Amino acid sequence: MNNKKELILLLKAGDEEAYSQLVNLYSRKLFAYAVSLSGDYSYAKDIVQEVFLKTFEYRKKLNPDYSIEGFLFRITYNQFINTFHKNRSRLKVHDEYIKYLNQTIEEENEHEFDKMMNILNKAIEKLPKKCKEIFLLSKKEGFTNMEIAETLSISIKTVESQITIAFKLIKKETAVYNF
Repeated sequence: MNNKKELILLLKAGDEEAYSQLVNLYSRKLFAYAVSLSGDYSYAKDIVQEVFLKTFEYRKKLNPDYSIEGFLFRITYNQFINTFHKNRSRLKVHDEYIKYLNQTIEEENEHEFDKMMNILNKAIEKLPKKCKEIFLLSKKEGFTNMEIAETLSISIKTVESQITIAFKLIKKETAVYNF
């Protein structure tokens, strides 16, 4: 097929080879255009597919004196607009649903976190006095083992063993809660 006018005439006659050639000639250009409109590859793919289906449906109405390219780009744009309007209400509902889910998850996580911190704080309060002091200096105040040893005038080994004891007691105290 040498020219586009001949292509349109063959399309109007229902020639499948002409239709295949049309798809091969324009699918990439239309896809790039659809992506530029929608910003979404799968959405653009659907639009282009719909464009070629509509072209085949309306092939008998095509005018060989007009540009097939202009026709295809116009259908692509119209398909984007139609699909956009159709999906816009669905997108709003989807966005509200996602917003609600995120809010619910945040509230549940915040509640769970507060609950977990309360349990941990109670477990820390039950530690022996010196063990608790060393553990809090290490984990809450961020002191190194060396700094704790110097501050409390005890050995580093004592600091290490007290922290280990604290972890074991806290783990034992919180085991029922499956942290």
